[in-house]
Amino acid sequence: MAFHLPDNLHPDCAPIAWLLGAWHGNGHGDYPTIEKFEYEQRLVFQQDGRPFFHYSAQSWVIDPETKERIRPAAMETGFFRSSLIEPGKARIEVVLAHNTGMADVWFGEAADGKIEIATRGVGRTETAKEYVAGHRLYGNVQGQLMYAYDMKAMGQELQPHLWAQLNRVES
Repeated sequence: MAFHLPDNLHPDCAPIAWLLGAWHGNGHGDYPTIEKFEYEQRLVFQQDGRPFFHYSAQSWVIDPETKERIRPAAMETGFFRSSLIEPGKARIEVVLAHNTGMADVWFGEAADGKIEIATRGVGRTETAKEYVAGHRLYGNVQGQLMYAYDMKAMGQELQPHLWAQLNRVES
């Protein structure tokens, strides 16, 4: 699917413009405190001309062989805020809220089809599981959105938790 930059794109968002649209695909999850799993996911990045993108994600645990949905999984929504450091490079601030009772703040940079962010703050409801920190890497690899999410939680050190490969389904 061809991607076209919107006319009203804020200049500060140019380094992350490749994210715009809807993405769909499958990923894998693993962590010492849970069983390995596979998931299906849909991400949507939208903008209205201001220096941020609205982001939403929904995922489902799937059967590893049939790829059929077994049950709903994680949901998150938030904002990717972008401010240009120099042409082609931006400082990224992300705020996310999760259906699991957590909210987090992330900081990092974007350039050359890559976004790297790490948590600076995590808030949890009383019933949410312990989650201390995270690191995310997003990349535009030959037109696909690939990402990896490392997590520090449940008394474990920062380590790989999720990774996925998504295809653009709407621009």
